[in-house]
Amino acid sequence: MAHDHHHHHHGHPDGGHEHSELGPMDLRVRALESVLAAKGYIDPAALDVLIDTYQTRIGPRNGARVVARAWVDAGYRAWLLADGTAAIASLGYSGRQGEHMQVVANTPERHNLVVCTLCSCYPWPVLGLPPTWYKSAPYRSRAVRDPRGVLADFGLTLPASTELRVWDSTAELRYLVLPQRPAGTEHLDESALAALVTRDSMIGTGLPKLPA
Repeated sequence: MAHDHHHHHHGHPDGGHEHSELGPMDLRVRALESVLAAKGYIDPAALDVLIDTYQTRIGPRNGARVVARAWVDAGYRAWLLADGTAAIASLGYSGRQGEHMQVVANTPERHNLVVCTLCSCYPWPVLGLPPTWYKSAPYRSRAVRDPRGVLADFGLTLPASTELRVWDSTAELRYLVLPQRPAGTEHLDESALAALVTRDSMIGTGLPKLPA
């Protein structure tokens, strides 16, 4: 579903993140899954494993490699911020739901947060399947009007001086957050750095893990 692209500058405090019930599309999928399972066409346990693999392992690992490369290669970082689609594709990550990508970088002064206010546009090639909360109505609405409250619900509290910028993904353009490289990682190679990058840090609802 296409909708107009826009971004917002917000810094409103307060508010709690609510988790909504399943939306109409999720309910349809659940109903279809139940019918197929009852007829013996699918194994629910196997399906859960497959979904978990794409949602939390394969997809986010791709994005983590993109971020780690930008952390160690200044030239690649500049290319990534100038032409995210081409830079990401150069690592082999492209295709449906990732045709047009823009990468936005966090800085000490600015934190970026990605949402899709009208549906659930999400960069599958680099992040896999979107988490349930990303598709929920409360997240889609509150990320725009109360981003600090949303981040607090995810356990992320930023200094009051940090600017929050919310990016609204669309069917035509999807966003990936380039988080800041954690301090104390100068000795780590690209592979070790990628292991610190989390899915939420590439959406903006979290930060990378700290080195052991």
